[in-house]
Amino acid sequence: MYEKLFYFILILFIFYTLIPFLYSRVLGMGVFKNNRKSNNIAFTFDDGPHPVYTAEVLDVLRDHHIKAAFFVLGSSAEKYPELILRIHNEGHLIGIHNYVHHSNWIMAPWKIRKDLDRSAAIIEGITGKKPHYYRPPWGLLNIFDFFILKDYKIILWSLMAGDWRSRGGSERVRNVLLTKVKQGDIILLHDSGDTLGADEEAPQNTISALKDVLKEVSLRGYTCVRIDELFYSQHQNNNIKLQ
Repeated sequence: MYEKLFYFILILFIFYTLIPFLYSRVLGMGVFKNNRKSNNIAFTFDDGPHPVYTAEVLDVLRDHHIKAAFFVLGSSAEKYPELILRIHNEGHLIGIHNYVHHSNWIMAPWKIRKDLDRSAAIIEGITGKKPHYYRPPWGLLNIFDFFILKDYKIILWSLMAGDWRSRGGSERVRNVLLTKVKQGDIILLHDSGDTLGADEEAPQNTISALKDVLKEVSLRGYTCVRIDELFYSQHQNNNIKLQ
């Protein structure tokens, strides 16, 4: 009996988690990870807003005339509405990163949907615009996400620098990004170190590295755009209208 129960739970786990992982992270199906036909790149920032680091990231982006995307936690948006409003007013895209930083692998589908709708309402209440882009924490989806989140565009990434860790400092973040960046990349960075597994002061390295990286990618001929522009340029021939 226990053996049958073990195999049942194992099959359920594989169906709920590993199959969508293969489908999305390995095969890139049902998600948007990059646009290799474009010479543009897109910077994205997860886990904020943070009362200190988000403002500093926004300052760097403003100084370099760059628009980016911020995937925010609904709970943090609730705490720091002035930062959400600043992100919006300065022309950046706001997406959802769950209400709290919990993995979709350990949450029920209806709980995920409820939290997304709650986060969307918080953001819309601040900016007047409902978000339509979603990135799950750690990029982990469960099998039901592909069905119940159809009104959201799921965004992953093609390049990350491991900038949630402080080890290696800003030099490591800078070197990883400048060594690996390619046309069409969606770049994952973090403007908060308050989530599980992150170093609290790690965003300082990100901010320091970002100043040099933005200069260098411009010299290499890349144009930094928001992810909706990158998405549209890939899908414009299919007549997909973005919200």
